[in-house]
Amino acid sequence: MTAALTLGTYLLRDVEAAARRAAAAPGTAWVDTAPNYLTGRAHRLLAPALADHPGLRVSTKVGFPAPGGAAAVAAGVLPPEDAERGHSLAAGYVRWQVERNRVALGRACLDTAFLHNPERTGDPAVLPIVLRETFAVLEEAASAGHLSTYGIATWSGFAEGLITVEELDRLATEAAGSPDHRLRAVQLSVSLVEADVLELALDGRGPIGTAAERGWQVFASAPLHGGELVRAATDDLAALLRPGLSVAQACLLAAASCPGVTKVLLSASAPAHWETARAALDQAAIPLWNLRKVCDVLAPHHPG
Repeated sequence: MTAALTLGTYLLRDVEAAARRAAAAPGTAWVDTAPNYLTGRAHRLLAPALADHPGLRVSTKVGFPAPGGAAAVAAGVLPPEDAERGHSLAAGYVRWQVERNRVALGRACLDTAFLHNPERTGDPAVLPIVLRETFAVLEEAASAGHLSTYGIATWSGFAEGLITVEELDRLATEAAGSPDHRLRAVQLSVSLVEADVLELALDGRGPIGTAAERGWQVFASAPLHGGELVRAATDDLAALLRPGLSVAQACLLAAASCPGVTKVLLSASAPAHWETARAALDQAAIPLWNLRKVCDVLAPHHPG
């Protein structure tokens, strides 16, 4: 079974139209965003589509003040130096931004709120303390009905060993006072460019395998590595993955076939690109033995 296609809004051009396309099919009715995407306009541009499609689920993020840094400073929830630095996971600021996100998106309850790039917090020794305090805020928001689940969206946190799924689970348990916490999602890069995490998942290991064991949602971001794969991969590689698919389709299907991945994020502005991606993910998953073979072929070309 392949992962579901999910609309990502990072660098997306026509956000509202793309969101309405995603809402048209139950299997793709999820949009992932952040208040700092599209130079701070993502939430405002998404709001009309979300209002018209109550079944369209949404995940957003907290951590980057832009836009709204000045408002957060004026509200006393963000020190000026953190606004200038451009990132904060301080508990008071996270509480303020969750509320601001709900209002901007027009949703009483966010489906998922991700802590955005916790690796940006600075001192690794302080990170567990920051996460525990922030998880407690997100547990309060969930208890109040302001969000259903929360998670971590990271680019390098797992790869650099700054966080592990096991530690996140432990910190959320401490924050909630119970193993029955609402930390239920991770978002990380999964592609054939940085294939180490995919290789680990093939054996049920690494952050994806460990999250899957817990029944968490795993969002695969940058499955085409910002378009790099479409330019660098060959027709031969596509044929090795799944004959008959284009390079882009085959690479998307590879990410969607990774065991444990439940959602693949794609920023597709053009209707044709979205439909092409959906057609690829409607196919059966690439068998594990085939993914292993491809990883072996690519091994000299990526770290590890």
